[in-house]
Amino acid sequence: MTLFLHDTLRREKRAFEPRDPSRVTLYVCGPTVYDYAHIGNARPPVVFDVLVRLLRRSYGKDSVIYARNVTDVDDKINAKAAREGVPIGEVTARYEAAYLEDMARLNVAPPDIAPHVTDHIPAIVSQIRAILDAGAAYEAEGHVLFDVSAYAAYGALSGRNLDDMIAGARVEVAPYKKNPHDFVLWKPSKADEPAWDSPWGAGRPGWHIECSAMIEAQLGLPIDIHGGGIDLVFPHHENEIAQGVCAHGHATPDAYARYWMHNGFLTVDAEKMSKSIGNVLLLHDLVQAMPGEVVRWALLSAHYRQPLDWNQGLLDQSRKNLDRLYGALHRAATVEASTDEPPAEFLKALNDDLNTPGAMAVLFGLSSEIERAMTAGDHGVVARAKGELVAAAVLLGVLQSSPEQWFGGADEDLKTEVERLLAERHAARAAKDWPAADRIRDRLNALNVVVMDGPDGATWRVKG
Repeated sequence: MTLFLHDTLRREKRAFEPRDPSRVTLYVCGPTVYDYAHIGNARPPVVFDVLVRLLRRSYGKDSVIYARNVTDVDDKINAKAAREGVPIGEVTARYEAAYLEDMARLNVAPPDIAPHVTDHIPAIVSQIRAILDAGAAYEAEGHVLFDVSAYAAYGALSGRNLDDMIAGARVEVAPYKKNPHDFVLWKPSKADEPAWDSPWGAGRPGWHIECSAMIEAQLGLPIDIHGGGIDLVFPHHENEIAQGVCAHGHATPDAYARYWMHNGFLTVDAEKMSKSIGNVLLLHDLVQAMPGEVVRWALLSAHYRQPLDWNQGLLDQSRKNLDRLYGALHRAATVEASTDEPPAEFLKALNDDLNTPGAMAVLFGLSSEIERAMTAGDHGVVARAKGELVAAAVLLGVLQSSPEQWFGGADEDLKTEVERLLAERHAARAAKDWPAADRIRDRLNALNVVVMDGPDGATWRVKG
């Protein structure tokens, strides 16, 4: 089945054809580790985790090389270390560990390669030297800057015209820049900041050159897929292309990355996250307060290229959706799955530019099929649908707990009592004895049990 991906550069959905099917390369911009990640930072790793799972299924586990970088030198890192009076490495190690722990709670697998900026200073210096030799950069007052006028295709990714950008520039321009959009490749460090030796003096790299150099060093050029948030299209990814292409005298963006993928913005209660209005939600706090699968499901509930509004209703619905799926597996616990292959319609949805809402709809259809077949006593259908549901869920990275764990780890006595009460409640509702049904619900509430009524019956979980 052919995978189609929306390519930001070409602004269209394209059939994915790797340069080498035995070595499919993917790079995603990772965290800057100066603090805990917010919920918006979690969307790219979850989205691209699904893509990696799909690619490994198609090309083989060992044929996909996934790199996600770690930015471990940055103004914010420097400021945090200075406030705490510790080396930057102490700050970055702390928050990288927290990031990886939070990602694990979301069932995001670690990348194959996690390149760190501070480990790649020689590669960065080498690439800057190559850009200078190509005549696409210049030295000025201790800085090395990329000359955007040297790259004719600058602006192709973001759809911006360089002449218009220069004419409309309202930013204060450093006096050593040739034009406002030239950007830093290397800059001198202040006296109290980390610094590395270079041909241009002690200093540190600019942000954009870091990814270009790490990609070339770890994956080689061109890579198959470059991913990240939509906020990185300009200037970060635009500048990455310019550097990576000009370092080798190429003319077109294809020499750097063959496909560009970007996930949409995430808002909170319809507002942009901002410290000034106090609505920045830390992932570290969210995964302490609720199952990571709920957060993961919520992040995948909208198509990755669309905006996603984060709110309590989204989380409540995500929990209910997972309750429904786990409920079907709980009911079919005594039936052994007869397949480990996802259904074709599920794979069709995911191969259509990671259509996760469409894929989720297939999961709901399978859960309904399980419920109906269990009622009818058709264990053959249950075995097939259960296997398809579990196999499909693996690609989305959900349903990774047992139903017993999901519904609160209730002991056997509680399970027996709840199932008895639910059967009595079902009989009362069928007889339209609403007062009896309400009394049974009150007893379930007293047992700290939440009941979720659905089209295929009731499921339950322990409150928590």
